[in-house]
Amino acid sequence: MVNSTLSRANKVHLTPEGANELRRQLAELKDKNRPEAVDQLAAARDLGDLEENNQYTQAKENLALIDGRIAELEEVIANSVVIEPDKNNGHQISLGSRVTVDLGGQEIIFYLVGEWEANPSEQRISHRSPLGQQLMGKKPGEAVEVQAPVGKLVYKIVKIE
Repeated sequence: MVNSTLSRANKVHLTPEGANELRRQLAELKDKNRPEAVDQLAAARDLGDLEENNQYTQAKENLALIDGRIAELEEVIANSVVIEPDKNNGHQISLGSRVTVDLGGQEIIFYLVGEWEANPSEQRISHRSPLGQQLMGKKPGEAVEVQAPVGKLVYKIVKIE
């Protein structure tokens, strides 16, 4: 049994793309990576003395890592809620919104996603991040302030898709 870090009440929010990506990763782990790791473990076991067999130890650790990741992904998928694109016609920011903001004269587009899909370098921000929390529920024309290491940043919402 997996030591659960997710409670049933704490659903994981995913976009349709994010849910598909996690399912793809899980399938690859189960169908490709795990069978390869099992084969490597069997080959290493055939080399003889297991106590001094570094290849066996590494293969065993690799299989354990893969099994752990499989269990983690299965739990996340089981506890996920897929966020369908919001039908609010761009009137209010919600999970799954693509938001164009103005930051000091520069337009930036953020995609508001669940924490499992967040990747700030790709402008995919979690709804639980400081900026994500401030943006949730806001409308075009409104501004939000976020305290950052460089000081207070003011984002003006230009457009919501």
